[in-house]
Amino acid sequence: MPDKKKLSKEKRYNRLNLIFSIAEFVVGIVFLIIILVTGITSTLENYIRVYVSNDYLVLLLFVLLLGIAETVILFPISFYSGFILEHQFDLSNQSFGAWIWEKIKGLLISAPLLIIILIVFYALLKNFPVYWWFILGTVLLLFSVIFARIAPVLIFPLFYKFEKLKDDELAKKVSDLCIQVGMKLQGVFQFNLSKNTKKGNAAFTGMGKSKRVILGDTLLDKLDDNEILAVLAHELGHYKLKHIWKSIGLSIVMTYTGLFLVSRIYNEIYPVFGDNIWTIAAIPLIALILTLYEFITSPIINAFSRSNECEADDFAIKMMGESNSFILGLNKLSEQNLSDRDPHPLTVFFFYSHPPIEQRIKRLQK
Repeated sequence: MPDKKKLSKEKRYNRLNLIFSIAEFVVGIVFLIIILVTGITSTLENYIRVYVSNDYLVLLLFVLLLGIAETVILFPISFYSGFILEHQFDLSNQSFGAWIWEKIKGLLISAPLLIIILIVFYALLKNFPVYWWFILGTVLLLFSVIFARIAPVLIFPLFYKFEKLKDDELAKKVSDLCIQVGMKLQGVFQFNLSKNTKKGNAAFTGMGKSKRVILGDTLLDKLDDNEILAVLAHELGHYKLKHIWKSIGLSIVMTYTGLFLVSRIYNEIYPVFGDNIWTIAAIPLIALILTLYEFITSPIINAFSRSNECEADDFAIKMMGESNSFILGLNKLSEQNLSDRDPHPLTVFFFYSHPPIEQRIKRLQK
């Protein structure tokens, strides 16, 4: 391993991020294996049933207690990677209290959704023991569509302050850019990303009437108009080249395939924990199998995404009529976000949904 002093700031930041991401994944997997192999899940279910008889309440209490235990175990990793590391590399603007509050808000929003999904999942497991996986896949896809529709209007404003882009001239240019590819926007907005981080970001969000462009104030401060337009042209490339629909199609295939495989493996193992397929003590087994499936298939999804990113890069160049603005924008974002410009190929293979900046720029310069 190279001497830490010889590594660039970007390399050190990304290497530490990667280490903590892998550690969090491994600890989570080990936690699930331990509670299943040692019989903790069975003991916990039996303990809860002493006080509660309703299966759905037992499930919710079971998941709540295990969730608290896992959160406590993973908190040191989450705290260091999400708070300490960001401050260590001068990327965060958050106080500890603000960081905790953001976590709490995220939990308060996600908890009701998780409860609904858990109840639906358990009802399907009890009433449709053969085809629960297929119906659940459909429910999850519907949830994702609804969430994409309402998130820009109801969820995102709980975390950031959104307002119409103050620069009228830039807003007009962004709207004109969208018109060129036939995209109808609800509006162009800026938001106070700087309350949390110094990193820059911009995106298209929403579906239907909630579709909008959002620009972080940190991005607006660092990039000029042409660079911002070039970055957005890249995003418009995804829209025009139907990458969004292709990604949804791949997601559907991967979701149904994963749930089908999980159901087959689960059917073989759940009798170890009880007589019924809906035995609550066995349910963490589904989480374990699904997590491993996502890890194994992530290189496929990442490779597909990287291919789309290259096509969107080419589209942005054609749309702007020149490459310099996009290259300058990528360089500035790379510097602002401390991106590793040339990571190891194995790291790219397993973890990168975008090609490394250095590769992208070399392609664009050709």
